[in-house]
Amino acid sequence: MITADLVKQLRERTGSGMMDCKKALVEADGNIEKAIELLRERGLAAAAKKAGRVAAEGLVDSYIHGDGRIGVLVEVNIETDFAAANAEFKQLVKDIAMQIAAAKPEYVSREEVPADIIEKEKNILRVQAKNEGKPEKIIDKMVEGRIEKYYKEVCLLDQEWIKDPDKTIKQLVTEKIATIGENINIRRFARFERGEGLEKREENFAEEVAKQIGG
Repeated sequence: MITADLVKQLRERTGSGMMDCKKALVEADGNIEKAIELLRERGLAAAAKKAGRVAAEGLVDSYIHGDGRIGVLVEVNIETDFAAANAEFKQLVKDIAMQIAAAKPEYVSREEVPADIIEKEKNILRVQAKNEGKPEKIIDKMVEGRIEKYYKEVCLLDQEWIKDPDKTIKQLVTEKIATIGENINIRRFARFERGEGLEKREENFAEEVAKQIGG
């Protein structure tokens, strides 16, 4: 039997509407974890439909690391100025700015990485694989796997979220599209690091930023 308390628990954990929660619980035979998966799948499906819509409003926000060593400017777009004032959207923009400071992406998405950069990286990886004595027949497969890892390092959307490594930035944005109800697009960013390009002592900025946000 689907009790009111079970529906309440599901609402509190997912933020979904009462009828949606009840329907998901019925389909999941009262299994709350399965119901959460069902609601998440539907939310992501709904977000996918919104992803093609024009997002021309939004925010330009900044993040300055506590001691002034790193500065980030990021533009995140959403469909309406009303949604741009939403506290959840503002927090998302701040989280993205912190992510850029900590994880040092070079591009927003993998589509932005120039083809010649990818080809150069593949050539380096092929040489590495050969030097490791890997059989020729598996080198191409290894290179593709390592290119995926490369994307996760340099592309913001492919990176693990510093606050929750089980989730990528792309998944985080998609979830916010579902909950806020408008398309969201990370348009561009700039990251500045004091002394960048100059010879200096190596520091782990990712750890410092994570400590500052309590990660």
